Amino acid sequence: MNNKILYFDIVNGISGDMTIASLLNLGVSKDIFLKEMGKLNLDEEVEIKINEKNESGIIGTNVNVITKETHAHRHLKDIFEIIEKSELNEKVKELSKKIFMVVGEAEAKVHGTTVEKIHFHEVGAIDSIVDIVGVSVLIDLLLVDKIYASSVPVGSGFVKCDHGIMPVPAPATIEILKGVPIKLNTVKGECTTPTGAAIIKVLVDEFVDELEFEPSQIGYGIGDKKFEVPNILRTILGEKKKKK
Repeated sequence: MNNKILYFDIVNGISGDMTIASLLNLGVSKDIFLKEMGKLNLDEEVEIKINEKNESGIIGTNVNVITKETHAHRHLKDIFEIIEKSELNEKVKELSKKIFMVVGEAEAKVHGTTVEKIHFHEVGAIDSIVDIVGVSVLIDLLLVDKIYASSVPVGSGFVKCDHGIMPVPAPATIEILKGVPIKLNTVKGECTTPTGAAIIKVLVDEFVDELEFEPSQIGYGIGDKKFEVPNILRTILGEKKKKK
């Protein structure tokens, strides 16, 4: 029997929207995905735009979450309540909450407070809820046996956020990535976001830069930021043959 695997080839970092884009580009039905996302019951507040995009001659998928919300501050319990009240299946709910908890714990540690007290700024916004739940929905739909990933490039320089100017990787990002192989590359800017870091930390069974398997489908998720290198997240579905 063969193992169905998913490999994250993290070309230039990872974010929530790029993960959704890359997994959709593997061939998951947009209609099924959007129908599942409708179960969050955020219809009036959010629109998920899925488009084709060209990056360095590679055609991939670009996802944008358009929200009416301007500046929301939510606690973890508020986010969990949105997820719990949804009509999503239990596996998707549990995975979504697990990813959010990883972000919450890192943010709490960095800001010297508790998970209960932490205000989710960027992460509490509707687009982050859509990113994390969206990835959980797609992973559930793909039905893979094991998930692998390459080392995670994090970028360099500085990033502006609600708390002011922070070094890249942002403190929450590097906190989340403890125990994960990273690349402190020279690409200017934030390649990996806290949401992207939490997604990869929770999803991945093993980080390997060398892996023998047979690819069957390749997905390209293309981001909006411009870097010196292609802003692409590549995912590969395939089979790992079990040794007899």
